[in-house]
Amino acid sequence: MASEITIIGGGLAGLVAANAAAEKGAAVRLFEAHTDLGGRARAVAGPYLAHEGGHVFYADGPHWTWLAERRLVRPLVWPPLRKAAGIRWLYEGRMRYAPPPLLLRMLLRGRRAAAPVDEDFRSWASRLWGEKAAEAAANAIAVATYDADTGRLSAAFVWGLLTRVFAPKVPAVRWTAGGWQAVVDRLADRARRLGVEVETGARLSGLPVERGPVIVATELSSARRLLEDDSLRWESGHCMLLDFAVKERNDDLFNCFDMDGGGFFESYSQQDPSAAPQGEGLYQLQVPMRPGDTSEEARERARALADVGVPGWRERATWQRSAQARGRTGALDLPGRTWRDRPAIDRGDGVFLAGDMVAAPGMRGEISINSAVRAASLAVRRATASRATRVARATRVTRAFRD
Repeated sequence: MASEITIIGGGLAGLVAANAAAEKGAAVRLFEAHTDLGGRARAVAGPYLAHEGGHVFYADGPHWTWLAERRLVRPLVWPPLRKAAGIRWLYEGRMRYAPPPLLLRMLLRGRRAAAPVDEDFRSWASRLWGEKAAEAAANAIAVATYDADTGRLSAAFVWGLLTRVFAPKVPAVRWTAGGWQAVVDRLADRARRLGVEVETGARLSGLPVERGPVIVATELSSARRLLEDDSLRWESGHCMLLDFAVKERNDDLFNCFDMDGGGFFESYSQQDPSAAPQGEGLYQLQVPMRPGDTSEEARERARALADVGVPGWRERATWQRSAQARGRTGALDLPGRTWRDRPAIDRGDGVFLAGDMVAAPGMRGEISINSAVRAASLAVRRATASRATRVARATRVTRAFRD
């Protein structure tokens, strides 16, 4: 008999959905078009642990609770104190040891501010704290939006990110040993132990003809083609990523927020030595792509940020790669919209969506996890109801035959 729940896509969302459905007793079959599971959470082949995006989790949402309860994010790793102090803020062309006062004043004085959904962040923040502060804050939080014009987004959306990431409080950021790849591996192993049938190298062009509930856990563009539903669209970021490894120096920084241009970089290896060969440091930089940018122009801005933050990196480099990410960096909410307005998880007729641009809370990959858990719950409920209907129908037929 065919699996009751079909999952299309073996990235973070698909693997979480498979685990969440299988642990409720459902029969699950997962199809992944590529030969490897993990989607954008995959790391490149060693010896460098480089992902298509950041390595961190934030331990202040339901996504973290779900992962932590299943011990999917342990063990945690931390940068040494002397390295954790190596955080810098690039502002007005100068590296600073602390955020500029205008950002601190905004965060302290605005702690209880209620930002509007229907106004852009630039207009709202400029009215309260001035244009200069608004632009600097928008660039600082571009690390979470991958967008060159974060100020155009909903004030409520951007303010929620700013207060979550930068507000004075105990930091919620967490690093997992082995990065997202380790979490992907644990999810895949756990899914198989729960009985999930996993097929890789299996690209589907449509939904199964004879099927139960289906969870489409692909990029939104792929889901749009698969379901032939042009409404499956949402705003996302566009950025250039630059990964490189260097021969380590004691004065290498840990990370840097570029408040002038919206860039960011972080070391992957200072908190997790397994991310690079001994004696080497691994970094990832991201710079938002501006309208009209060529790939080389964006790469050169990333290199220029590295020149400031990791001096001499070009001469010390042992490995590097670059990649452009467009339309696959998580959901961004424009003025007048919230996460509830994004493409719904429940598409009707037993079809459900999961991914980083659907109607679930969180930022970036957190949306994938939260939507996957919800999609799995709805799919299991649908499968259970369908099974109950079949049993009831069979019972009526048997009784009629006896009569």
